[in-house]
Amino acid sequence: MTVTETTIPGVLLVDPVVHGDARGFFVERYNAPRYAEAGIGPVFVQDNHSRSRVGVLRGLHYQKRRPQGKLVEVLAGRLYDVVVDVRPGSPTYGRWEGFTLDADEHRQLWVPPGLAHGFCVVSESVDFLYKCTDVYQPGDEGGVLWDDPDLEIDWPVDAPLLSDKDRALPRLRDLTPADLPDAPFEAPAR
Repeated sequence: MTVTETTIPGVLLVDPVVHGDARGFFVERYNAPRYAEAGIGPVFVQDNHSRSRVGVLRGLHYQKRRPQGKLVEVLAGRLYDVVVDVRPGSPTYGRWEGFTLDADEHRQLWVPPGLAHGFCVVSESVDFLYKCTDVYQPGDEGGVLWDDPDLEIDWPVDAPLLSDKDRALPRLRDLTPADLPDAPFEAPAR
């Protein structure tokens, strides 16, 4: 596999080795020792699978007291994935980066704890897999408004389909320290 660092410390793109021929393909989606060596983990305790249709935008979400690291990938379709650094003390606090993830490429994205995460579906539909380092806690949700004008995220959709919850998220500048994830910035050990 090939691991590529991004402009936000700790966020990694993973291109697994894909073995393909006329019969189809084989790809190793996860190997604990290999991923740990690349700085991805520590341990995954929950898998989530979502399906969304074209134009759906989910995010930007995080967990406050029990932040989750997420290894994400598209199983079917294509989406635009966005991470926003909301880790207290991070040199890239308030910066975002976007990535196109496509089932045909098998690319994965490692989103470390403390980042807000969201995506927008650009194909007819998407099946999206999240491997999480902590279990989801409904009362621990936090988030940032998808179209926060201070962030200027370049989403590939003008009028996305949003949940009422996502439509009501605050701007980053309106969050207090208690609203941010309990994941102070730590330089990646790579």
